[in-house]
Amino acid sequence: MTKIIHPVLLCGGSGTRLWPLSRKSFPKQFSALTGTESLFQASARRFASPGFAEPVVVSGSDFRFIVTEQLGQIGVKPRAILIEPDMRNTAAAVVAAALALDATQPGTLMLVAPSDHVIPDDKLFRAAVTAAVPTALSGQLVTFGIKPDRAETGYGWLELTYPTVDFAPTAQPLKRFIEKPDSVTAEAMLRDGKHLWNAGIFLFTTTDLIAAFAQYAPETLHGTRAALANAQTDLGFTRLAAEPWAALPDISIDYAVMEKATNLSVMPYVGNWSDLGGWEAVWREGSPDATGVVTNGPALAIDCTDTLLRSEAGSLRLVGIGLDSIVAIAMPDAVLIANKSRTQDVKIAVSRLKAAKVPQAETFPRDHRPWGWYESLVIGNRFQVKRIVVHPGASLSLQSHHHRAEHWIVVEGTAKITVDTDVRLVTENQSVYIPLGSVHRMENPGKVNMVLIEVQTGSYLGEDDIVRYEDIYARNQHDKG
Repeated sequence: MTKIIHPVLLCGGSGTRLWPLSRKSFPKQFSALTGTESLFQASARRFASPGFAEPVVVSGSDFRFIVTEQLGQIGVKPRAILIEPDMRNTAAAVVAAALALDATQPGTLMLVAPSDHVIPDDKLFRAAVTAAVPTALSGQLVTFGIKPDRAETGYGWLELTYPTVDFAPTAQPLKRFIEKPDSVTAEAMLRDGKHLWNAGIFLFTTTDLIAAFAQYAPETLHGTRAALANAQTDLGFTRLAAEPWAALPDISIDYAVMEKATNLSVMPYVGNWSDLGGWEAVWREGSPDATGVVTNGPALAIDCTDTLLRSEAGSLRLVGIGLDSIVAIAMPDAVLIANKSRTQDVKIAVSRLKAAKVPQAETFPRDHRPWGWYESLVIGNRFQVKRIVVHPGASLSLQSHHHRAEHWIVVEGTAKITVDTDVRLVTENQSVYIPLGSVHRMENPGKVNMVLIEVQTGSYLGEDDIVRYEDIYARNQHDKG
């Protein structure tokens, strides 16, 4: 009988190296960077195949409804969604999933996969995972290494115990992990047939992984066990307890366990792979034309070479003339222009923007919520104009505001509006006034998206000016929404 593999999808990272498209409020894994589906959706679909169970997803609270919405769009039902109170890197996330799986099925095979990687050949990758199963069942912690095609200095590397010519999908003992090398070292490793890129993908049984944490990272294991034991469940999510979670070290699974364990094996993978760790990687995955140019969205390149032009704003036309080795990314509220060789330094720009308290460092004009999304169109000293989109059957919380009044104008669909004791249907071209302090709610009773324009006026327009009375999404008073 074939052993079922349980995928664990990690999707709590912030992806700052792909700013301004990827930000803390909506990181790269939920964006369609290389196709029509998001990276997270492509990762989930990759394992929606015989021999693989429903995925366990580990994510942050702000993304939980994005996770369910995107999984629903592709018809994938998760086994569980674990909510991290805050980011503690991959060690805690992985052992939380292992403990959750082991509680119901001791010794389960689990495959840990980041949800922001590009692996074009799903079938070939699943074959490599399946080939690694006997090694994992024998008690080994299996990591997957990518056959390198260049002297990459932005990745960690893996050294094989035995040199190989074809990097066949046969697991062998791992000799050691290597930190990101300099260019000379990377060139030597590329040539010697003994080194692979470290993909950060792992296969092992829950029994062996938990034992490794007990030996090498007991504080992470004990704290995570407490966070899971005191977790709360609502709407199908498992919220890990905040207090024990906050005390956990911020450390990766590589540093916590993998670089210390002695029962390590590596499975080579010869197919295409990218972690999309920067805009140069996105350019490379975009299939550059004969002049090395990649364009996305309303973008035009004239006499350019080795350049990426990408516009994510439908009304903003991006034009490049005579550019060489340039990355230009246009968003509605921010533009990045960089030499392609310097795209790893984007994180420095994000850090400086954060220090200057620039909103664009972490947040988008468009904010995703469990009921849909909104975007700010105009912001003034005492007013703000928003476009709000509410999905069919969705509802905002019953709420009031201390500092602002609101005007709602329905422009598409039909809204069910509550203002204090008055409940009515409002259709296209009709409007409603929400006085300051009134208890109100909007719902979409229809079968298509409902769109309205909201004009806020008042002395304070922050999103934290919400008193929530009822909420079908079980959000707390200070949760987004």
